[in-house]
Amino acid sequence: MYRKEFIMHRHVTNPIITPLDFPDADAVFNCGQTMFNGKTLLLLSVCPREGRPCMHIATSSDGVKFDIEPEPFITPLTDGPLACLDEWAIDPRITRIDDTYYIVRPAYSCSALLEKTTDWKTRETIDCIALPGNRVPCLFPEKIDGRYFIINRMSFGANSELWISSSSDLVDWGRHRLIQGTGTPYSVVWANLKIGPTPPVKTPDGWLVIIHGVIPYAGGSRYSLGAIMLDLKNPSRMIGKSSGWILTPDEPYEFMGNCQNTIFSCGCIAEPEKDLIRIYYGAADTCIGLASGKLSELIADCMKNRIP
Repeated sequence: MYRKEFIMHRHVTNPIITPLDFPDADAVFNCGQTMFNGKTLLLLSVCPREGRPCMHIATSSDGVKFDIEPEPFITPLTDGPLACLDEWAIDPRITRIDDTYYIVRPAYSCSALLEKTTDWKTRETIDCIALPGNRVPCLFPEKIDGRYFIINRMSFGANSELWISSSSDLVDWGRHRLIQGTGTPYSVVWANLKIGPTPPVKTPDGWLVIIHGVIPYAGGSRYSLGAIMLDLKNPSRMIGKSSGWILTPDEPYEFMGNCQNTIFSCGCIAEPEKDLIRIYYGAADTCIGLASGKLSELIADCMKNRIP
């Protein structure tokens, strides 16, 4: 409408998935995203008109027109020691390591549950991997020096801080290091109220991380997307950042909904062989949009703003 698109470009058929694609949904929004058996797979956050949120699988051969599974793949746990933590099945982050897909999703009091699947038909709940205040850690797609790594966004203090932790077993996490903090030279104006990560993508230049950021305004706040780059060997060191937001609300379906003025993503799909990056994002916590762009342009923009 009013803002020029920068690197990322909305699909002409946006929004590509809406509550109208379900028999009785109030909202379908923030989705995990990956490739599985040559198809795009989305794990959709779905709020029914009545009842607790759940997650449905949607698959597509062209990345635009999706077939949605009628039954949810994830519903809140009802028994076992973790059931008391599982309130809302929303906002999943997906990371593939070898042939296993790991799903991290929010739990009670901004903690996080880790689950896994190999076939997208069954899943195994591993454990709660974050204390309250650490909402949805994002898992790296491979080990670094023999250890797993996650990016954390703490929900107290300065909400524009990103931390990194590592583990030998995916359950016990330590060696915590600050990546980015409010008031440091690495702060970003468009995300000066709150920031949040998605699963990193490995590139020759570094780990590319799509982030969401929130800036306050007199009439509320605005959620936008940007990117940062982390060092390949030492991911606690940020080496670059996008020159500004790469996607910000500018369409009616992004302005109006359950959470107005919001673009929020749980990940991205990078295809280096096509020089393509796709981001499926929640628009106003009500529907799903698609934006795509050249992967090389996004990386170049981040490295243009290199941090020594």
